[in-house]
Amino acid sequence: MTGTRAVVVGYDGSDFSMQALDWAMDECELRRLPLTVAHAWRWPYGEAPEEAKLHLRKAAEHVLYHGADCARSCSTVTDVGTDLYEGSAGERLVELSAGAELVVIGSRGLGALARSVVGSVTTYVAAHARCPVIVVRGPGPIPMPASPGPVVLGLSPVTPDEALEFAFGEATLRRLRLVIVHAAHLPVMPWGTAMAPVLDAEALTRAGREEMEERSAPWRGRYPGVPVEVHAVTDTPKEALGVASAGASLVVVGADRNRHYGGHLGAVVRAMIEHASCPVAVVPVPADRPHRRAGSGAPSGGPG
Repeated sequence: MTGTRAVVVGYDGSDFSMQALDWAMDECELRRLPLTVAHAWRWPYGEAPEEAKLHLRKAAEHVLYHGADCARSCSTVTDVGTDLYEGSAGERLVELSAGAELVVIGSRGLGALARSVVGSVTTYVAAHARCPVIVVRGPGPIPMPASPGPVVLGLSPVTPDEALEFAFGEATLRRLRLVIVHAAHLPVMPWGTAMAPVLDAEALTRAGREEMEERSAPWRGRYPGVPVEVHAVTDTPKEALGVASAGASLVVVGADRNRHYGGHLGAVVRAMIEHASCPVAVVPVPADRPHRRAGSGAPSGGPG
């Protein structure tokens, strides 16, 4: 399978990375792609003899090969590779993302990172990767529900085309319906009250729904087998997607990170990877892609 773009999973032996490995194996089986299990290590105590570092490297090799063996024995994926790296885990996963189809990572890892709301490695990868990143939230193995929830797409006029493409593709692969959520948030007056008396909330949501249906129409034509629902609500995007995530299999958000956030995640994306009730896919825009203007939107490519 030389030259085939792989699914890359960050693995450190924690429950969170085991869950990410489960999701990554599923993606490989659905997409018929190879899997790369990646693990990074570094000596944290300053100067030390090489022999001491060698022991730590051997421990890292053991963790990595355990993950790879799990993938080979617990899935139908036949092409499982490994990547052992001395240095920053986040930087290495971003490097690998340049040639990957998808990066999958847990919401937290081992050690001090597990005490934060969301691990710094996870945040860094989601903010800098060059391919879609799925942040798999929660510890332990993923239970297989009898009736899996939909794929949820957060859609606004400036959501990148790549996010629509990914959401429709994922819904197709998993044979799930796609729920498009548009937050038509009421403007706030300078004194802090919503302009409900001035703006008709029902008219606002109706206009938002019609705009999003028009925006998604080209993809519905390309993916006729995907049942699509468009929900427009008067709420903030963070609240609307948070509610929708409760019964979802996956939430997809687009992030034009390279241009607008200088390598930092936007508030909505960060809120999802920290608080969503299901895995979250963060889909980037290529750095050389012109910023998408509201109202322009034919698909930039065919189904992946």
